[in-house]
Amino acid sequence: MRTATTGPAGAFEVDLARSGLTLTVPADRSILEAVEQAGVAVDFSCREGTCGTCETDVLDGKPDHRDSLLTEDERAAGDTMLICVSRSCGTRLVLDL
Repeated sequence: MRTATTGPAGAFEVDLARSGLTLTVPADRSILEAVEQAGVAVDFSCREGTCGTCETDVLDGKPDHRDSLLTEDERAAGDTMLICVSRSCGTRLVLDL
């Protein structure tokens, strides 16, 4: 299982479809932290990828799942992700935020 400290860790862009914002998520920050810093309200609780509170719909791009909650089928589908720990496999994700 991947964790927040394994897998690709470079910076990437996140487009927030409902908010109309494009954010750069640096290697040392989570998507959740970048979204919070931009002033977009998101529900969260554990910040460890275990509770599911921050689960967010993915509209485009491939998530790099680093949580311990989603099933293998949910990960393979790639249509949701836990933004407190997971990152992007590519240079861009579009999220329903």
